[in-house]
Amino acid sequence: MNIHNKSTLINFWKKHHQAKVPLQTWYKIVENVNWKMFNDVRKIYGSADQVGNNRAVFNIKGNNFRLVVSFNFSRGWVFIKFIGTHKEYDQIDAATVNNNN
Repeated sequence: MNIHNKSTLINFWKKHHQAKVPLQTWYKIVENVNWKMFNDVRKIYGSADQVGNNRAVFNIKGNNFRLVVSFNFSRGWVFIKFIGTHKEYDQIDAATVNNNN
């Protein structure tokens, strides 16, 4: 998959160093897959939640952090929409949030 907005992840892990390795791992896995539908996502990330609007929420580092992405499966694109702590995630609408960079 072609992941857009990697800078959002980098900026986040500069502030939250414990998120760096888990986010780098997520990135490496996702850039090397070719998902066609949400069920493909669940084969690798069983805890990923589909939240509507072609979006999913991933638990990062044992659910300490939440990552919201949107998919364009037909083009193979993933757009990072939000990364934050669990508490910060509770303050947003995952179906509409549009980047916290």
